[in-house]
Amino acid sequence: MTILVLASNDPTQARLHFQNIVVRCCIGASGTSLGKREGDQRTPIGAWPLRRAFYRPDRSTPPDTSLEVFPIDPAMGWSDDPGDPTHYNRLVPLPYSPSHEVLWREDQLYDIMVELGYNDAPPITGLGSAIFLHVAKPDYTPTAGCVALAIEDLRRLLALIGTNETLEVKQGR
Repeated sequence: MTILVLASNDPTQARLHFQNIVVRCCIGASGTSLGKREGDQRTPIGAWPLRRAFYRPDRSTPPDTSLEVFPIDPAMGWSDDPGDPTHYNRLVPLPYSPSHEVLWREDQLYDIMVELGYNDAPPITGLGSAIFLHVAKPDYTPTAGCVALAIEDLRRLLALIGTNETLEVKQGR
């Protein structure tokens, strides 16, 4: 089955639909796009496989899911530098000199996260990186391009999905 994310009239808010679940989520601060570019703050429209899950072991237990699950540690980052064609949109060890996201965050956004298969087979520099399904801020503040939902909704979703699910982002009506 497909996990469907329908963007609403508010371009930064959406609803996630899967089986009998419908929950609030937030998306990119600049809404959605068919032509995602690095740094544009947009969530890419399309269908993306769920690759693997990560969790922060000092704050959270591993999610119950059929996906492969990996603990995040302080030495994990994600390359978001279009000038880094070898590692762009890939997990990288820290310290790392090209631009990157730190996965061991001070906030709780990556306490549980899922790598989405956006721009990864192979990555094309500049088309966007680090697109995840992750925990939302309590006020559902928009993301930098990811899809985010409450941690309890994310745990419930992960427990229901199979290994071949996709997350599809569409503009709602």
